[in-house]
Amino acid sequence: MANGGCLCGAITYEVSGDLRPVKACHCAQCRKTSGHYWAATQAPIDALDIRDPEGKLTWFQSSDWAQRGFCAACGSSLFWEMKSEGEISIAAGSLDGQTRLSIASHIFVTDKGDYYEIEPGPKQIDQF
Repeated sequence: MANGGCLCGAITYEVSGDLRPVKACHCAQCRKTSGHYWAATQAPIDALDIRDPEGKLTWFQSSDWAQRGFCAACGSSLFWEMKSEGEISIAAGSLDGQTRLSIASHIFVTDKGDYYEIEPGPKQIDQF
């Protein structure tokens, strides 16, 4: 069981079951939505219980195949969902407390920003 939410607390969520190890995506879209690179875990969509009593969760269709969920009040980037996949990516930084997760891989490393280096260790993949 894992819990998390946005910066202002308007959106919270609970995930039942295991979370996938974190993937760090360096593509231009992820860098623009997060301000750096997007680090996310993943779970089956039916294992995610989102609580949004004020209706602040907003979805942005970022491509023909995926959408991004964020809080309309504080701007926190929370979710990335590929259409018809049945899985949802969850911002690792939005999880509460100790996660026991680690970065397993970096993807789209050829698109990374020029102002940082990727740490050695996790697998680096040029695309996806």
